Amino acid sequence: MGFIGLGVMGAPMARHLAGAGHEIVTVLNRSPLSTDLKASVVTSPAEVARICEIIITMLPDTPDVERVLFGSSGVLEGISAGKLVIDMSSISPIAPARPERAARTPTIRPSFGLSRS
Repeated sequence: MGFIGLGVMGAPMARHLAGAGHEIVTVLNRSPLSTDLKASVVTSPAEVARICEIIITMLPDTPDVERVLFGSSGVLEGISAGKLVIDMSSISPIAPARPERAARTPTIRPSFGLSRS
């Protein structure tokens, strides 16, 4: 399972997933790998996407999400049909799913679980 964003919020989530038996694959940028988290570190978000069926992002800001998903060596470059990207970042859910970005490849179909309560 790919997990990109191992900061204050992401690291505990990745630890729980690892504790449940999931192998974690990540790429490092701002936060070093916590000594209590067993994870494989690769060189780019694209490589995480090539290796993993599920890729979770937990990033601090919209530009970070856009860079990781759509930038050079981003997730989009490594993704293939049938894989799942879950963005759990605390940002607007609209920005990363702009139609012009999703239209770059037929393998991306944005889906939102937004509740209008």
